[in-house]
Amino acid sequence: MNIYERLGFEPQGNVAIKLSTGEAGGNYYLSPNLIKELVQSVNGTIVECNTAYGGSRSSTAAHRQVAEDHGFTQIANVDILDENGSMNLPVPNGQHLDNDMVGANYANYDSTIVLSHFIRLV
Repeated sequence: MNIYERLGFEPQGNVAIKLSTGEAGGNYYLSPNLIKELVQSVNGTIVECNTAYGGSRSSTAAHRQVAEDHGFTQIANVDILDENGSMNLPVPNGQHLDNDMVGANYANYDSTIVLSHFIRLV
């Protein structure tokens, strides 16, 4: 929370919290306990798209189950953005892209906070 508060960013309207809910049985995702205060302080909805590769997040139903199993549904609503198809967002002055395809439900949000994680391979 201290880092977030130091940024001075105040999201407006419906807030999307983009993160990875992780694969079933894995532990490569942010702990819901770590992000709960931030997510709830902005009344955010956790958002993610189904994966383009196989695995436990390649269908909406299975993806929702993983989000629940990993504890994300206990801290906030979860929206699988491409559950209802996709939409294109323009990329103004893009050097390599004119637009970017995102889940259609992204149109329901006014602000986005991205929470990334990393792993250390030894």
